[in-house]
Amino acid sequence: MSHPSLSVVITSYNYGKYLKGCIESVLNQTWRDFEIIIVNDGSTDDTDAIIAPYLSDQRIHYVKQMNAGQANAKNTGIRHAKGDYIAFLDADDLWETNKLEEQIPLFRDPLVGLVYSTARYIDEEGNAVQFEHKSNYLVARSGQVTRHLFFDNFIPFSSSVVRKECLDRLGAFDEGLSMGIDWDLWLRLSVHYKFCFVDKPLLIYRIGHAGQMSKNLELRQRCSDAIINKFIAAHPSQISPVLIRKMWQYTYMNRGYYYRYINLKQSSRYYLRAFSQWPFAIGPLRGLLMNCVVMFGGKQKLR
Repeated sequence: MSHPSLSVVITSYNYGKYLKGCIESVLNQTWRDFEIIIVNDGSTDDTDAIIAPYLSDQRIHYVKQMNAGQANAKNTGIRHAKGDYIAFLDADDLWETNKLEEQIPLFRDPLVGLVYSTARYIDEEGNAVQFEHKSNYLVARSGQVTRHLFFDNFIPFSSSVVRKECLDRLGAFDEGLSMGIDWDLWLRLSVHYKFCFVDKPLLIYRIGHAGQMSKNLELRQRCSDAIINKFIAAHPSQISPVLIRKMWQYTYMNRGYYYRYINLKQSSRYYLRAFSQWPFAIGPLRGLLMNCVVMFGGKQKLR
């Protein structure tokens, strides 16, 4: 294809078992003007054999490289992309057939740089999973989203479609980060462009399976801190000092909760840090109280 309107970048590292479904979910799209760029990031499984039957399709381009990490693999896909828009799809996820048809028209507004959707969730075997985000900062939003996105990443990665000129102007994924690379990029884009979302679960997101990087809690936290600090340093006028303190309070509250049944002392430290950032909120004190209950035998009751 000389110039498709959209490039779909699929990256995979040892996700051969999911690739067929992933690719088919793109080929079955009602929006037909696309190319698919599959980047094999040094897989050691049967990825080559899974891909082979699709290579006769001129819309599909297969790129193999030594394992270099998810940011590098996605940037490789971007460099090969010919479309005016780039849609990202991880190899373990799937799309509903009308996903692109629902999203592409929203780019008629030239100020829109990214369009995403909500998601439904499946497990390793493809069974439906009930999964609910409880944070107010994980609510989908449109327009100028920086001050909300600063607290948490509410954009499901494999639902995203980005105007390619945004990446040409502001750069792609930060290869110095191991995790949170999408949040880092979305924050940078949000300063200059509007975001839109389709309030439909057009992404089928697989959770809880072996190899999923989001399980690594400590690494995720280190990368999160690096992303936040980098953004504050690069855009000091975008976020007020009060909002920064509220963000850290929210972040430390989350960590206090996550560590409660892993390391109670660490959990309490995070609640104290949350209190020091924003002592006007009752949440940190409630968290410390619950930790006391757990310490004295109330673990089962709290759950």
